Amino acid sequence: MGDIIIVGCGYVGTRLARQYLGLGQSVLGVVRTQAGVERLAAAGIAARRADLAGEGLDALPLDGALVFHLAPPPDQGREDSRTRRLVEAFTRAGQPQRLVYISTTGVYGDCGGAWVDESWPARPGVDRSYRRWDAEETLRRWSDASGGELAILRVAGIYGPGRLPLERIRQGVPMVRAEDSPFSNRIHVDDLVAACMLAMERGQSGAVYNACDDSPSSMTDYFLAIADAAGLPRPPLIPLAQAQGQVSAAMLSYLTESRRLSNRKLREELGLILRYPSLADGLPSCL
Repeated sequence: MGDIIIVGCGYVGTRLARQYLGLGQSVLGVVRTQAGVERLAAAGIAARRADLAGEGLDALPLDGALVFHLAPPPDQGREDSRTRRLVEAFTRAGQPQRLVYISTTGVYGDCGGAWVDESWPARPGVDRSYRRWDAEETLRRWSDASGGELAILRVAGIYGPGRLPLERIRQGVPMVRAEDSPFSNRIHVDDLVAACMLAMERGQSGAVYNACDDSPSSMTDYFLAIADAAGLPRPPLIPLAQAQGQVSAAMLSYLTESRRLSNRKLREELGLILRYPSLADGLPSCL
């Protein structure tokens, strides 16, 4: 097995690195800032600073490596210039043997609440999803040209310890009432880490996998469940028509899309057994 390189070694990547280190595997976490290097070093994870704007990429030991690409795209536009620069660096620093990319289920766009598997066409509806689709396409072109293996995880909303909207709930920020709230999907960080490792180990090259739990629900259900589990007052609920100005623009953009994701391929092809098949199963581990 080649050396593991985790590009964008943040919340998910740090947990992924710990799992590999526990197996005796060599891991290098790549982060953008010196503070990130120090954070990883304190966790016992070898780290290197490199910016996907270009600086430091050519010095990474990429040749023959097993690369996880977890770094987010830029905040604006419809192209992921960071992924494009990473791929350009491969031609100079060496081609990875295999790359697992963490994309988003947002590339499917609004599906009207339908059940969606990986055969559903990509129809991004907002710029943040277009950027992820651009990254996917960039990596597919790299794989076709270089022969490097590629697996893509389209990931639902991630929750876990330290990754719950508790402060938002404490502040009493309104949420859209249940009857106006579309279907959404999520996955516990521990299950996502397991999915990442399985995708690296046995994912078919070129394959896409939905990474989510078994239990789609609405965003409203999600917030209410967290409030109840944390012993906090439930947020006030308002009609969607009144949400402008009371709910963030980012949240409003999520509320314009509805889909229920199938994880059958993840379970059957990769063999993932979810530790937390529903939010009710996963929340106690987060609080």
